[in-house]
Amino acid sequence: MTQQHSVTETEANTRIDKLISGMMTDASRSEIQAWIADGHVHVNGQRVKANYKCHTGDVVEWTVPEPETLTIEPENIPLSVVYEDSDLLVVNKPKGMVVHPSAGHQHGTLVNALLHHCESLSHVNSEERPGIVHRIDKDTSGLLIVAKNDQTHISLAEQLRTKDIDRRYEAIVHGLIQHETGLIDAPIGRDPNDRKKMGVVNNGRHAVTHFRVLNRYRGFTHVECELETGRTHQIRVHMKYIGFPIVGDPKYGQRKTLDVGGQALHAKSLSFIHPTTNEQLQFEVEAPSYFQELLAQLER
Repeated sequence: MTQQHSVTETEANTRIDKLISGMMTDASRSEIQAWIADGHVHVNGQRVKANYKCHTGDVVEWTVPEPETLTIEPENIPLSVVYEDSDLLVVNKPKGMVVHPSAGHQHGTLVNALLHHCESLSHVNSEERPGIVHRIDKDTSGLLIVAKNDQTHISLAEQLRTKDIDRRYEAIVHGLIQHETGLIDAPIGRDPNDRKKMGVVNNGRHAVTHFRVLNRYRGFTHVECELETGRTHQIRVHMKYIGFPIVGDPKYGQRKTLDVGGQALHAKSLSFIHPTTNEQLQFEVEAPSYFQELLAQLER
């Protein structure tokens, strides 16, 4: 669908990507910049660059591209399976692996690996997310529960909703946290200045993170974080909010940080009730080698 807009006097001298971003609230500015680069945006019938400054009376036309159709194929990718039965499995996701396919990551994801490993997965979520009950970020390592059928998925999702699944992470953050324990209760929503980021905002969703200090080093703190809620990027946003951003975090961290290929964050333990047996299951995995080496380096 092609849309058209005439630039008003008050909009003059505004970058074209910013102008369209203000009118397309369901598209990020980076997406709009991609449309411009691909020739989906014209000003007075001509292609422009994203930094084009609009003039009064300019006729801006843009076409929203059709969403890319995802074809999800099983891929023989090694999986670190911590537990498995006929209803579910618990996997230890490595740092750098995307959980489910998207337009930019159609291959090499956890879902691609799961489709090869499992005969069946739940279909409660979209076709792109079979079996995925909850997610962790690409560069966060650690434990995830995967449902093999819809009944299991629904039960686990309800445990998440009622806060009956215990999820604990460990992180290395910048700065020295003086308190031994703490609670961060701050709502999280889309950052109004950057739709690809989350932030603490007044109209955000309720979000609570508990933390306790495991160790302190010169300029850094090793912490354990427990999620009471599960908002997007919750621990990363909350730790930044209280002034202790996670080491290596490219989105919410400091400009000067330690290069560890992404945030130093690991989903270390999970505890939940098995939907079929009603047994309390508990799992814990060690942080990956880069994380342990970083701690050893800070200790020295």
